[in-house]
Amino acid sequence: MIKNPHSIPVNDIINQLQADHDKGLTTTESQKRLAIYGENDLKHKKKKNSWIILLEQFLDPIIYILGTAMLMAFVFAEWLEGFSVMVVILLTTFIGFFMELQAIRSVEALQRMSQTEANVLRDGNVVRLASRYLVPGDIIQLTQGNVVPADARLIWHQSLAVKESMLTGESDQVEKQLKITPLQTPLTDRTNMLYKGTIVTRGNAKAIITATGDQTAIGQISSLTQEAIQKRTPLERRLNRLSHWLIGLTLIMALLIAISGYIQGKDLVLMIKTGIALAVAAIPEGLPIVATIALAKGMVKLSKKKVIIKKLEAVQTLGETTIICTDKTGTLTENKMTVHKIVFNGKEFDINNWGDTLSQYNLKNNQAFNKIIEVAVLCNNSDTGDTSMNGDSIEIALLNFTKKTGYNSQQIRDQYPEEAEIPFDAEQKIMATLNKINNEYQINVKGALEKVLDSCEYILSKNGIEPLNNRKEWFDKANKIAAEGLRVLAFAYKNTNIKPNMDKLPQELVFLGVIGFIDPPRSDIKEAITTYKNAGINVIMITGDHPDTARKIGEEIGLLSVNDSDQRVIHGKNLVLLDNLTVAEEQEILNAKVFARMIPKQKLDLVDFYQNHHAIVGMIGDGVNDAPALKKADIGIAMGIRGTEAAKEVADVILMDDQFTSTELAIRQGRTIFENIRHFVVYLLSCNLSEIISVAIASITNLPLPLLPLQILFLNLVTDIFPALALGMGKGDPGIMKQPPRDPDIPIITKKLWVSTIIYGISITMCVIGITIYANTVLKLSPEIINNMAFYTLVLAQLLNVFNIPHRSTSFFKNEVTTNPWIWGAIGLSISIMVIAHHTKILQQVLSLVELSSEQFLTVGLFGIGTLILTQIIKRLGGTV
Repeated sequence: MIKNPHSIPVNDIINQLQADHDKGLTTTESQKRLAIYGENDLKHKKKKNSWIILLEQFLDPIIYILGTAMLMAFVFAEWLEGFSVMVVILLTTFIGFFMELQAIRSVEALQRMSQTEANVLRDGNVVRLASRYLVPGDIIQLTQGNVVPADARLIWHQSLAVKESMLTGESDQVEKQLKITPLQTPLTDRTNMLYKGTIVTRGNAKAIITATGDQTAIGQISSLTQEAIQKRTPLERRLNRLSHWLIGLTLIMALLIAISGYIQGKDLVLMIKTGIALAVAAIPEGLPIVATIALAKGMVKLSKKKVIIKKLEAVQTLGETTIICTDKTGTLTENKMTVHKIVFNGKEFDINNWGDTLSQYNLKNNQAFNKIIEVAVLCNNSDTGDTSMNGDSIEIALLNFTKKTGYNSQQIRDQYPEEAEIPFDAEQKIMATLNKINNEYQINVKGALEKVLDSCEYILSKNGIEPLNNRKEWFDKANKIAAEGLRVLAFAYKNTNIKPNMDKLPQELVFLGVIGFIDPPRSDIKEAITTYKNAGINVIMITGDHPDTARKIGEEIGLLSVNDSDQRVIHGKNLVLLDNLTVAEEQEILNAKVFARMIPKQKLDLVDFYQNHHAIVGMIGDGVNDAPALKKADIGIAMGIRGTEAAKEVADVILMDDQFTSTELAIRQGRTIFENIRHFVVYLLSCNLSEIISVAIASITNLPLPLLPLQILFLNLVTDIFPALALGMGKGDPGIMKQPPRDPDIPIITKKLWVSTIIYGISITMCVIGITIYANTVLKLSPEIINNMAFYTLVLAQLLNVFNIPHRSTSFFKNEVTTNPWIWGAIGLSISIMVIAHHTKILQQVLSLVELSSEQFLTVGLFGIGTLILTQIIKRLGGTV
């Protein structure tokens, strides 16, 4: 394939590729080249096998310890215990497997798109061919609306413009030309080249393919994407830290209890079984189940809001995000040009309140304004019947403005039919049409200000046509508008009785004025930016656009303040190597809000820079140029409608509605999920801690065991898990988006939460050991009855423990737990299960349950409720959070 084709004469390229620009390649030759170069497709990441997805679900420390406990139970022929733990393991892994598999299938369905086709010369004929069969040396023909099928060098064109935003990030279409560009010209300025995946917005062209597949510009960026390494999510890191800590603690405690019981003369096998049961008790086996279900619930909820989550952990990581890096074009803006300002008769008019402006200045009776509208419609190749078509964005903007102003574009064209045209050219930067008006002719011109003014001798002012003597004033006005980030276009006309020769642009035109265009911000973006600021999330705009354009949009959406916008905007060329910065340079980058003229490698480096400064980075993008940064970010967010396949493939989240504001919903959900996970971890650990301490005290003091191994498993599998699940289904704090993001290094359970967990666990333990001592020493009941009374007390105390979870600053009677209907359902279900177990013979035998009297159940109730009262007293006195 040809290297640096932009710097080589096109005839040399044709000769090197042994091509014929009139007849194209022969079918035989194209097949030979296809065998050599391969199909014109990008290499995609190999799809993950379903078995691999399933096996990955078992790679969890908690699953390891549960698996060990299961194997030991089987070794001691405790089949029921072993199979009970096996059920927990399988339930956890299969929930994760099916949710991840469902997400992958959703993305695959999203990526099923019809194969693009191209018009190519083969054997002297133009044929329609699937793009994947194109090879270097093929001659392709392009027209408006076509997707460029491969990298190609222009041979011929007529008024060609191409939208390259998906590759470069720039919103403006690129005007193409034929002349050679220097060897060191950056990709964004190689105007004689066409690139795979870009879209022709205007004109026609013939080009010769110089690169296909992975050798294209898109292919090279795709390779960069594969090199980007994604870090583990914060939730994975936190859960792993917690799990490793619990595993160590569990093994030590289980071993100590088994040894101490044996030393006191208790049955060795019983104490080993108890140790195994305590190992299972200490590990909150409900944690992976509840965490998975909580994440899955968030995933399903978001999918209903058109937010597809490809991996469960991504839901929670969204809630950790401290920085959102986002593209500008189409994400923060409408991705379509609109008229923003119009200048004529020496006055500047803003279009924001256009209805008021029209009536206030009576513009429809203004000759210069009417003439500008006329020229804008006549010197325009876009279809008046469909202003949403994929055409020249400036021409579409002019027709939309005409309609907004109350004029009928088609009526104007019917009244003044076109006789001739000088198409727009990237070098002359001007377009002109000749239209017949009754028995006269009118020349209509639009283009770059300097080119239009060169052909003008007069100006249409409020006093009529006058000599043009204030050219510098117009240049100053145009420069002022351009400095605001607007694209400027000038308009002129000339009436004549004689039909002119349109081989070249006529002179002595009448200048009318200029119009400033901009891709406006989406209407809901400003409010979203405010929400992110309140939530302590830093929004960063990264774009390939001009700094002035980026600054203008940044100011309009509230990302930049007018007073310090200059200091908050960094040009890509000034972004030095990010791994060799001074402290001042680092601070300047950290303070910046907008990065303009950025290339894909810089986007990737910037994400890495933020991560190295302890930020959790979310990256929003849609183009191939965004793909490396999307993969590198902690959370990659791609647009589902206009997003390229490369972007969607590497992203963690896909916004099906292409709405930036959808990320706010996702972040809110993620924060809520983390708080819910934190709640049920505290709940599960405090409940499990009470079981361990109760058995440990009984083992050391020679009291009757308040819990037997199968009773511990029954508690953890039945009565613990349902309230924990209910906590995971909570709606969360309504003001959660007014809180700052958590420090990524803060664990799930903080020191204060550990204190609370221990206090909750000890409170439950006190009541369980209290009823054990009371039944043993005062009532002098049998060990079986004592065990049952302690067991039922523990069940009741653990169910009531769920009401200890809300923060002490909230009301005990009205908070996020008491208003959660799932909590009441879980308590009711757990009590029902206990009633069924108490009256079912097989469960009575398995759980060693005996009949209790009404007085004994009343005692159980008093001790069970006592633990809630005791904990609430401690909480209200400031002992817990």
